[in-house]
Parts: sequence; structure tokens; C-alpha cells
Amino acid sequence: MQITETSDVWWKTAVVYCLDVETFYDLDGNGIGDLSGLAERIDYLAELGVTCLWLMPFYPTPDRDDGYDIVDFYGVDPRLGNHGQLVEVLRTAHDRGINVIADLVVNHTSDQHPWFKASRRSKDNPFRDYYVWRDTEPPDTSKLVVFPDKEDSIWELDERTGEWYLHNFYKHQPDLNLANPRVVEEILRIVGFWLELGFDGFRVDGIPFLEQNADNAGDPALAVDPHQLMRRIRAFVNRRAGHAMMLGEVNLPHPQQREFFGGDAGNELQMQFDFIGMQATYLALARGDAAPLVEALQARPEIHRTCQWATFLRNHDELTLDKLSDTEREEVFAAFGPDPEMQLFARGLKRRLPPMMGGDPRRIRMAYSLLFTLPGTPTLYYGEEIGMGEDLAAEGRMAVRTPMQWTSGRNGGFSSAAPRKLVQRVVPDGYGPAHVNVADQRRDADSLWSYMRTLIGTYRMCPELGWGEFSLIEQPDSRVFAHRCDLDDVAVVAVHNLGADAVVLDLPVDGLDETRELVDLFSQAEVATGAGSVEVSLEGYGFRWYRLRPHGGLHLP
Repeated sequence: MQITETSDVWWKTAVVYCLDVETFYDLDGNGIGDLSGLAERIDYLAELGVTCLWLMPFYPTPDRDDGYDIVDFYGVDPRLGNHGQLVEVLRTAHDRGINVIADLVVNHTSDQHPWFKASRRSKDNPFRDYYVWRDTEPPDTSKLVVFPDKEDSIWELDERTGEWYLHNFYKHQPDLNLANPRVVEEILRIVGFWLELGFDGFRVDGIPFLEQNADNAGDPALAVDPHQLMRRIRAFVNRRAGHAMMLGEVNLPHPQQREFFGGDAGNELQMQFDFIGMQATYLALARGDAAPLVEALQARPEIHRTCQWATFLRNHDELTLDKLSDTEREEVFAAFGPDPEMQLFARGLKRRLPPMMGGDPRRIRMAYSLLFTLPGTPTLYYGEEIGMGEDLAAEGRMAVRTPMQWTSGRNGGFSSAAPRKLVQRVVPDGYGPAHVNVADQRRDADSLWSYMRTLIGTYRMCPELGWGEFSLIEQPDSRVFAHRCDLDDVAVVAVHNLGADAVVLDLPVDGLDETRELVDLFSQAEVATGAGSVEVSLEGYGFRWYRLRPHGGLHLP
């Protein structure tokens, strides 16, 4: 591989950072984060080492689902700013070497969208078939609902026309009819608009729900093959902006994920979140046993060389554990969220990682080291770099969508507005701004922020982790997870202790002989070795990163 390929296929070695504009930084002091505030903080993201900024929905919205209920796919929420200020964010980010992707939400609209308002006026309205309707009472679909605490059906009766409309999510989010060619043309127009404005791709929301069939749409004539749709969008994106990528939310079993990559052709999504690997990671952390993570990584299907897994420990939704068995899920609940108020939808947790780790800095740092060495592209959720906690008093997913904590001052430096005017209250108590904030940690060389910056910088110097061939290094101690990623004549070797007690191990390193050297990637020191192995002493929750390289070579580090 030539190093120049890492710029062509930039997403394979990126550091993705997700944020919601309204909770990041409020520059005008009205209690709501804004685009001007985000522009002021682009240099902060560049300093941290972020290379891809993922913006959660910034479109006009009634805000009943934190912006995922959209009334104008071409607009900017006036609370956040305008198109001019958005372009300033894009231009500033690009100048600092940061690509920017937008949330693409094409499964549904808000019920306040002009299309839906028109569609429910009459059965013969031109916009009627922009949505999925049925004229017979639907069967019981309670098992298909996404939010069982709020909905008991995926169909809702419209009193005016006497028919039911489909909504896979909330009833105020009617599903678009993707079998309608005019809807698909509109989706492509939306994609083209934001690419033309300067975005570098999209995080595509809820991809499994793009499929329409007789079971969920109620009519075989409305069937939609989501793969055909993805291929069409991908081809359009490639024509309009060859460098752009699509990162898909596809929480499905591995064989189906491989299909959404485009199989051998690799012509659908360039990236997908590794939900299975994430859930296995938490099970491994809960047990102090690497086996679940080993199993998940070995089960990954082979994907096209231009495709990539997006690895993560946290995102903006509940920490879903739906791919674990009931017994496994209860293990994770017991370890990281035993109280009912910490759990959500009986399948996930409404917590951030540091509180789940009991605030133990060793365990927190080990978890993020593990994230950055897993084969794939690491994705961070805003505030992870400083160890923000959650607000369990907030409803549902909003527990982890609190304002960014910039300083120890009022409102955590997020806004100068009165606290009662904030879009959401700042995290209280031990994880509040008095204890967790950017300003203090940037001045502290031993802080989590400083550690994360070093971690990101080291990862960016290791293209093996994004491009290399992954292999496990067997260890007799179940607490130890050891692996390597080989690329041409070099390899990154990583070893992590998932247990609280120290361990000493003999780490076999294939290819280690008198012509090659093993270097510690954090200390930059050459490691003394035996015949093809190295003795490694790991403290509780300890870890090491090594590079195997030709002796005297010019690889940096």
C-alpha cells in the first residue's frame, strides 16, 4: 500500500467526532448552541486531532426527537444559525484538515413537514403517495416498534382521511414511501445539495428501516430493496463528489452488514458502525475476559478493501445491547447499570463510559486504548475526551446529550444564559463542570484530555490499524487481549489487560528476529526481546502498543 492511499480513502484512518450543534457551544448567549459557536471551536477539534466531524441534524425541526424530526431537508434550524454560518463552519474545518459529514435522515419526516401536511388533506393529493398509507385496520405490530415505552404500533390512524400511515419510529415521524420514484429523486436532490454546499459525506440514519415489504408496509406493491436504493445513492454521491463517503447505521447481523457494504463489489456503504463489536467489548469489560471480543472480531465478514468498520464505545443513543443474549445483557446491566433508571427500552443503557467504569482512570484509559487499536476507524462522541458523565434525571436518550463542559464556571462555559434557559441542564454532581471540563484538562499533562490527544496522535501515525491485516495473538490468560495489524513490512502489536490485577506474559511476535526491532509506540524506546517474543508486564487495566519494523528503518514512530 502507498501512503497516499490514506488520503484518497481518508475514512479508513480517520478520527470521527460526533456532536450536536445545539449542545456544543452557545456564542450568542441564548442558551442554545449555535453554528457560530461551533466555528469558534473548530481549532479545539483540530488540536485534539479530529479529522472528521459528524454533525447531528441541524435542520429545521419541531424538536420532538432531538432534531431527527425534520420539516425542511434543505434548511438550517434558525435557532442554530443560517446557511452562511454553516458554510463558515465547513470552510474553517476544511482549512484545519477536517472533513465534515451530515446526518442524512431519509426514512421519515416530521408530521409538520409540508409534504405530510399536504398528503393528509385528501386521498388524491399529489403528495399522498410520498408516504405509506393503508385503508384497512392494521394487525398487531407491537413487536416491531422501536420505542416500546412510547408506541404500541407502527401504524397511526389519520382521522381526517380515515386511513393509517406507517411510522417505524414515533407517530409524529411518518415514513416516506421509498417505492415512489419522486421521493427517491428528492432524496438524491437533498444529497446533491449538501455535497454542493461543501459536505464530505453523510452518516445515514436507520438503514434497516429503509426496507419496505408486505410485513411493514402492508402492501407487496410497495416493496423496496434497500440495497438497490443504497447503490443508487452511492453512485450519485460518487458522481457528485468522488471523495465523499457514507457511514451507515446498520445494527444487523454480520451477513446483512456485509450486504450493505456491497459485498464483493463494495458499492454501497463505505463505512458501517460495528454494533456487534461494541456490545462484545462491554461484555468483555464486564467479565474481565477477552473471549467475547475475540469471538466478535473473528466473526467479522471480509469486506472490500475500500470499506471500513467504525468502532465506538458510545454514541448519542442508548448503549444498545440488543445483539447479546438475555443472560449476557443482564451481566452488562449488573456491571455497568444495575439501577432501573440507568436502563432504557430493556435493551440498553443511558450512561456514558466513565461512570460505568466507576470513574477508575486506569480502566477508562484502557478502554479507549482498546478502541483505538481495534481494526477500524474510531468514532468519538463529544465530551468523551474529557470523561463527561450523564444526567440520569433526563428523559431517555437525553441523559447523554447534555451541554459540553468547557470550563468550571457557570453552565460549564457552554453558555452565558441563565441556567433555566439552557437547551438542557448541565450534568450535575461529581461529573459536573466543577470536576470535569476542557479548560482544566488542557493545562494538565496527566489529564484524560491530554491522554486522548496523545492516543489520537499515535493512532494517526499507525495506518496499519486502518489498513492492515488483523490477527489475534493467543494468550493463556483470559484477561489478556492481544492482537496485531500487519501492513507491508511493518505491524502494530497491541496488548490489553482487561482485569484489575497485574499480569506478566510472554508475548509471541512472529517475524521478530535480528533484522527487525520492536518499538514501544508511547515511550519510543526499543524493547528488549528474546527469540521471537517479548516479556510484557501489565499493571491492572494496563496496555502496550508496539511497532514491529525493519531494524534501523525510517518508519516514524
